[in-house]
Amino acid sequence: MMKTDSPEPILRVAPGPSDINSNGHIFGGWVLSQMDIAAGIVAGRTAQGPTATVAIEAMKFIAPILLQDIISVYAQVERKGRTSMGIRIEVVADRARGAEQVKVTEGLFTFVALDENHRPRPIDWAD
Repeated sequence: MMKTDSPEPILRVAPGPSDINSNGHIFGGWVLSQMDIAAGIVAGRTAQGPTATVAIEAMKFIAPILLQDIISVYAQVERKGRTSMGIRIEVVADRARGAEQVKVTEGLFTFVALDENHRPRPIDWAD
């Protein structure tokens, strides 16, 4: 599991029956949207304002998410630019009523900070 400043996940979600595909696994698009939500939370907090997803890089599906899983989405800033940041996302499934944890996917999401005209703006990196 990724080492973050906070060991707490940014997001915890239980998929529902409508999120399952014909193989009995959760749709990849569903987990991708959960990852984007978590990354957006971190990006908005970091940029102290609105941000937009501009790229998803190095996306890797490692193991399927099952209907009974509860997923935890971890996120941290991995790359800092003038107007953008790379957010590393890892998703871990709690399986078998919490008896097992399985890393199911990971990716790197790039966000750009936006001004009031929805144009890129510089990020004030306080650290």
